[in-house]
Amino acid sequence: MSTVLDPPAVRRWARLSADTLGRARAEIDALNVFPVADGDTGTNLHMTMLSAAEAVESLPDDVDAAVVWQTLSYGALVGARGNSGVIVSQALRGLAEVLKNGESDLRGALVRGAELARGAVARPVEGTVLSVLEAVAVAVRDLEGDLEEVARCAAAEARSALSRTPAQLEVLARSGVVDAGGAGLAIILDTLVSVLTGSGPRRYEVPAPTAPVVPMTEAGAGYEVMYLLDAPSLGNLRDELDGMGDSLVIVGGDGLWNVHVHCDDAGQAIEAGLRVGRPHRIRVTYLAERTHRGNAGRGVVAVAAGDGIAALFEEAGAVVVRREPGTSPPLPAMLAAIRDAGDEVAVLPNDEGVRAVAIAAAEIAREDGVVVSVLPTKATVQGLAALAVHDPLRRFDDDVVAMTDAAGHTRYGHVTVADRQAMTSVGVCRPGDVLGLIDGDVVDLGPDLGELCMRLVQRMVAGGGELVTLVTGKDAPPSLAPAVADHLGPLVEVVVYEGGQGGYPLLIGVE
Repeated sequence: MSTVLDPPAVRRWARLSADTLGRARAEIDALNVFPVADGDTGTNLHMTMLSAAEAVESLPDDVDAAVVWQTLSYGALVGARGNSGVIVSQALRGLAEVLKNGESDLRGALVRGAELARGAVARPVEGTVLSVLEAVAVAVRDLEGDLEEVARCAAAEARSALSRTPAQLEVLARSGVVDAGGAGLAIILDTLVSVLTGSGPRRYEVPAPTAPVVPMTEAGAGYEVMYLLDAPSLGNLRDELDGMGDSLVIVGGDGLWNVHVHCDDAGQAIEAGLRVGRPHRIRVTYLAERTHRGNAGRGVVAVAAGDGIAALFEEAGAVVVRREPGTSPPLPAMLAAIRDAGDEVAVLPNDEGVRAVAIAAAEIAREDGVVVSVLPTKATVQGLAALAVHDPLRRFDDDVVAMTDAAGHTRYGHVTVADRQAMTSVGVCRPGDVLGLIDGDVVDLGPDLGELCMRLVQRMVAGGGELVTLVTGKDAPPSLAPAVADHLGPLVEVVVYEGGQGGYPLLIGVE
């Protein structure tokens, strides 16, 4: 229980909100019919709040309220996904503006959040999350009461306003649903009440559709384009993008903006951003295919640099793209693999240098209607970890989240032998020296392969780890992997694969 929204309370609220949205996201996705029935609003709101929660949880415990609120707002801004996620991030920005100085004016904060959210949308539509935010602001504006009473009123009004959205927007009424974004907002306000009152987290019952989903058709809106934009000001970007399509939302400020638009020409929307600043974290989704495709043809593409590694990925069901160590596969080969893998494809580049080719191939494949996600796997062992949790029966977005999470929790290391003299972060290496790298950085060197491998693995598990994966290269002596496993002892589970890769006697993963 908290009588103020101090830093610990804000952290609890962000985490509880993200977790509760995560549990309800499939039900919210099922409500998603406007502006397109692409079934991802629940997932987008979950990812938006998860980004905000992780941002505030990364702060030291002793930071003040201003830093926590500003970090919450920033985390939501850079992690915002989809139309509703961007709007909710702007509402959080309004709360941060009012509450960052440790004040308890939740009334003013909710009013400011509603104002900023509506102002960010080029063409506001009633019956959406904007209407729910506005109803909450009206309900609390002149309310007499403490922080808890204001929060309770806001949550109750959000649920009431949500029930009215079908009467405000025809496509909702035709489909027998309430607004998906508004349903997510109601959960966020419910969790705020839970934090302030000390009541345990509860599952918010999302109203189920009562009729088949009827998509809302947008003329010319074939793509959802989102990017972060570094720019001192927007210039005429808002007007330019408004002329290209629909669902335009631009939020942010202080040199960083989150841009969202549905349009027919994705390249043109990105070029408009280039004229005023630097777009990054660019995401393009083919909306028409997401509306009608469903879950058909799920596949995984994995890049491999050795015969054994390729066989491992193929046995797990992936379409494999071969490459030589130190090189990237040709773009046509990557594109062909994506097209062969299915209609929804997760790509595992398994090397930082391969990622650019994978992204380029994914963009081309999306033009053909393939839904593609390039996962941030930087090493073979991360790709193996991701593929181990792949579940084609899950929704695609859920599967991508699970695979990304598995890869992100796998530290990777590798061992190589220097072929020339060079300066490293641990001293000068000479030809024939053995180099040990963790997460891409040289951390050890020495003359003996076996001893260095043991030191490197021991260093990697020192910070915690229950499973160690060893992938041996074609030049690794047969005794190397057994010796490393014996060195770790019986308390650590070790899995050994023959990768057959050149240049790296041993690849290491620690989960």
